[in-house]
Amino acid sequence: MLVGGVKERLIEILNQVATEKQVKVLALEVMPDHLHLFVACYPQLILHNLVKALKGRSSNVLRREFPELLRLPSLWTNSYFVSTAGNVSSETIRKYIEEQNTK
Repeated sequence: MLVGGVKERLIEILNQVATEKQVKVLALEVMPDHLHLFVACYPQLILHNLVKALKGRSSNVLRREFPELLRLPSLWTNSYFVSTAGNVSSETIRKYIEEQNTK
């Protein structure tokens, strides 16, 4: 469902929320059924609140602007994966995310 106009609008919404939360989007790839997002944020940021804001705003706006999404029980699941960059370079993570659409 995350293709075409929905995909483009989703990217706008995610960037808007990130800006509001003072989070820098380093890489973003939207797949037809999920997305990969790499951000830089302050360590004090409560990641659950960021994910909740990203999912909540995007679901609300997209379902309002694209009525065909209303037939889905929900736009997002409750699950998500979060990890810190740790010993992996930012460039390696960015490259991995950007390559997702080529697989």
